[in-house]
Amino acid sequence: MYEDKTLVCRDCGNEFVFTAGEQAFYAEKGFQNEPTRCKACRDARKASRANGEGREMYETVCAECGRPTRVPFIPKNDRPIYCSECFAARRQQQ
Repeated sequence: MYEDKTLVCRDCGNEFVFTAGEQAFYAEKGFQNEPTRCKACRDARKASRANGEGREMYETVCAECGRPTRVPFIPKNDRPIYCSECFAARRQQQ
């Protein structure tokens, strides 16, 4: 049904293969668009986003432990905000 396709990465310009298995996975998940970046560029982009690069961060105080923390959204007073450690601990409790 699916056949391997050769695509060109929009970041580095190198060719990469969009395998039949990857195409089946995309279809199963309902993704409409083919990937536009090779694996190396996707991984680099994820790493830069995980480090907070290119993303505005906002200072706030953790509602659980009271330590200062940074979040990638504008803090509002209607919901508590937790540092990453407290957030992870709360998530494990659920």
